[in-house]
Amino acid sequence: MRPSDDKKWIEAVINHKEMPVPYNFMFSPVSLKIAEQRYGSPVSEALSLPIRMISPKSIKPLYADPEIFGDTAVDEYGVLWSTSSIDRGAPIGPVLKEPDLSGYRFPDPGLPYRFEDIENWCEKQKIHYRIIWVGDLWERATFMRGMANLLVDTIENPDFVLDLLRGITDYIIGTMEILFERFEFEAIALSDDYGTQKGMLISPELWRRFVKPFVKEIYNFGIKNDKRIFQHSCGNILPIIPDLIELGLDILHPIQPEAMNLQYLKREFGMDLCFCGGISTQNLLVRGGPQDIRDEVKRLKETMGKEGGYILEPGITIQADVPPENLYALIDEAMNL
Repeated sequence: MRPSDDKKWIEAVINHKEMPVPYNFMFSPVSLKIAEQRYGSPVSEALSLPIRMISPKSIKPLYADPEIFGDTAVDEYGVLWSTSSIDRGAPIGPVLKEPDLSGYRFPDPGLPYRFEDIENWCEKQKIHYRIIWVGDLWERATFMRGMANLLVDTIENPDFVLDLLRGITDYIIGTMEILFERFEFEAIALSDDYGTQKGMLISPELWRRFVKPFVKEIYNFGIKNDKRIFQHSCGNILPIIPDLIELGLDILHPIQPEAMNLQYLKREFGMDLCFCGGISTQNLLVRGGPQDIRDEVKRLKETMGKEGGYILEPGITIQADVPPENLYALIDEAMNL
């Protein structure tokens, strides 16, 4: 039976109490339309999602429609992106051509347009577990400088990397200050990919030198303001999971089964973290059949959901290549508490 209070439900799961396994879904534009056609709109209400998420507005939204923005769009940091009707596009124009910040000005986190919808959203969603995305850090630096350039910079221009991450962190902290002062909600989310399919994008040693101190600052500010911490990182980040636990992480997302062994994660870290994710979006949802998907949802509820600490969700945003019948099987079985 579904618990009557979404906030208490999610808190109980985070605290590793045996509960029905909650579920959450993030949709790309195509998968959202498919879901809406079957379940209704808004999907969050139609599916009774216990978790609700929002982020401050950006001049370049996550999904920038080419019909509105054209072939490219520029974000607050000055990064040029391709646009797409099916996904978030890709950064194609790093704003920092050289390892030099002398001519660069970081955006202002307090611009009013960023927060204009959040008060109403927080009030409307107050019976649910509310998570607000506060930004990205290392990932943002790769967008601004280019991945290859930034990795070289960690060796050849370390002071520049630290200054760049300092500026991004200040923007995130400035955003958090406004959110904490003005709005009521339960958790913050940091989106910051550290992994590839096989291992980390940056060595654990370099991550600890360059990234960890700033992540600690962000986490600490959230914890100081009584917020739970939700961390998104795609890929295999196994070497730094103990570090994230040390820093105070509550929920790790999206634990891609193609990149990390879920049973190992549960066994080694299951009493220290709540895991969110785990359904294969690269293989199962695309190549499996509806019954395969139902069976996997049941299995994860039994194994990952044992003794709490698990929120069922796909291992990344549901993409356009997921057949409708598979999407329906996933949602229907997830909601079958």
